[in-house]
Amino acid sequence: EYQWKGPFYFIQGADPQFGLMKSWTHGDTENGDDEWGEEIKLAEQAVQAINKLNPKPKFFVLCGDLVHGMPGTRWKKSQEQDLKDVLKNTDQDIPLVFVSGNHDIGNTPTRETIDDYCKNWGDDYFSFWVGGVFFLVLNSQLYCDSSKCPELRKAQDAWLDEQLAAAANQKCKHIIVFQHIPLFLSKPDEDNDYFNLDKSVRQEIMEKFHKAGVTAVFSGHYHRNAGGSYKGLEMVVSSAIGCQLGQDTHGLRVVVVTEEKVVHRYYSLTELGSQGIEKELLDMLAKQK
Repeated sequence: EYQWKGPFYFIQGADPQFGLMKSWTHGDTENGDDEWGEEIKLAEQAVQAINKLNPKPKFFVLCGDLVHGMPGTRWKKSQEQDLKDVLKNTDQDIPLVFVSGNHDIGNTPTRETIDDYCKNWGDDYFSFWVGGVFFLVLNSQLYCDSSKCPELRKAQDAWLDEQLAAAANQKCKHIIVFQHIPLFLSKPDEDNDYFNLDKSVRQEIMEKFHKAGVTAVFSGHYHRNAGGSYKGLEMVVSSAIGCQLGQDTHGLRVVVVTEEKVVHRYYSLTELGSQGIEKELLDMLAKQK
């Protein structure tokens, strides 16, 4: 879909992370993974809320940490199966887009952990078009620690440069990026933290995105809402469907794409499920039809 066809919207979710809630409350990440009933309920609530929406979103993207179990841990396979069972109920007209997080492929990923993720959820990086807008999904773990698979980091870098060059030739309306780990949480020059990318890498990527005209980067990982901007590039950090580490509610982000801009709002699962999208956003969708 290289051509602009009028405004549309998609849903962004992050960190369903089956298995984190119990380990967080019990302060024991080793033993906390044997129970994720609470997360199953929240993910079901998210799917039900999305299925009710009218008009339908163009797609539903999950920005990483699908489950809590790290590669090779005891509960990972069961957590993944349970998440798949919930997601199977998503309306079949709403495509699912998956982004890899550190829990999905490991803090220091290897070729094996990435291969395993790809078999389960699809490619760890790829691009797609929707109505004249170009979307990129990146494996942000390769920017954190690619020490065990440096060749995969090089391959993603080369691919990204090609994709951004191709997007420039296609004259797309917007370029939007999805990755698990945010470039930054509020300020482009903030200190390094567990929840953002290292300054050295961050600066290089921000500049690359800025030059290519990327409109926005959407991520998760922080389990709280945050964000900021760098030279007109918006960094949007969405809180989790699952475990909250701050004051936000379990929720999803509605992202409306018009010819001029990308507008988004975070909704609690309850609010989205009971009231749907507010009139102001629906009006934007109706405007240029």
